Amino acid sequence: MTAERALRLGTRRSKLAMSQSGHVAEAVRQLTGREVELVEITTYGDTSREHLAQIGGTGVFVTALRDALERGEVDFAVHSLKDLPTAQPEGLVLAALPVREDPRDVLIARDGLKFTELPAGARVGTGSPRRMAQLNAYARSHGMRIETVPIRGNIDTRVGYVEKGELDAVVLAAAGLNRIGRSAEVTDFLSTDIVLPAPGQGALAVECTATNGELAAALGELDDPFTRAAVTAERSLLAALEAGCSAPVGALADLLADGQIAKEMRLRGVVGTTDGSELVQLTTTGPVPSSQDEALALGRELAAEMLAKGAAGLMGERAL
Repeated sequence: MTAERALRLGTRRSKLAMSQSGHVAEAVRQLTGREVELVEITTYGDTSREHLAQIGGTGVFVTALRDALERGEVDFAVHSLKDLPTAQPEGLVLAALPVREDPRDVLIARDGLKFTELPAGARVGTGSPRRMAQLNAYARSHGMRIETVPIRGNIDTRVGYVEKGELDAVVLAAAGLNRIGRSAEVTDFLSTDIVLPAPGQGALAVECTATNGELAAALGELDDPFTRAAVTAERSLLAALEAGCSAPVGALADLLADGQIAKEMRLRGVVGTTDGSELVQLTTTGPVPSSQDEALALGRELAAEMLAKGAAGLMGERAL
């Protein structure tokens, strides 16, 4: 009997992408008993030196992986969910959204400083208009004086700005640092009351072609229903705002529990100008979604309230 060929997993080449794809590959090996080989793919977002807001952000880390899927060069792909456009292409399915990592943003600062301990005039690097908007808004309202500096690059490059003394601090996603074993370098985990994460931050998406039903079913064993409900609500809000993944939009869905029993889902959303001078931040709660449609409705409901409060005028860059 001939052994089944190895499954081909498409992944970006970055250290973080390879690490998170490696974790998924091992889980798939355990599930299916088949070998999984990583196929490294370079995306436009990896090669462009422009800031994400300038190149549109939406799909720049994703398109090449999806093209490889559709051409049959790989069997499935792993994405950081926050990089995915909200519109799902025909022919591809998100077969699994595994248990989400920590969705928060974190600070890596010189001298072990926390965000509220940064000195006046501190230079804080981030590639995200969303982070800039919320950090600057918090600083304004609490009498802090910081300068947010746009940066790009991988984790090593960004942390290097602090190590070389070019910046006082950088802001990164906790999930990425956790996945590559560098969370010990964090000097402050930023409360979601200060900075709401990007919609879907901390979650991975495992994608395959819709025609490969057997593989989709196998990958579906990795799916976490709460993660899927939460990120569906967050991404529904993003879609209803007609914003791309480089827009200054934050969202987080979490469970409100009574003892051990989850009673409601809370969805928080924020949109702001990058200088922090204007911010629309609202919250809604509803029953824990029992279907995709209910999660989508929760996101659309909050987006409608935010648009009524003037959110559209604050977003600047729209999805390309």
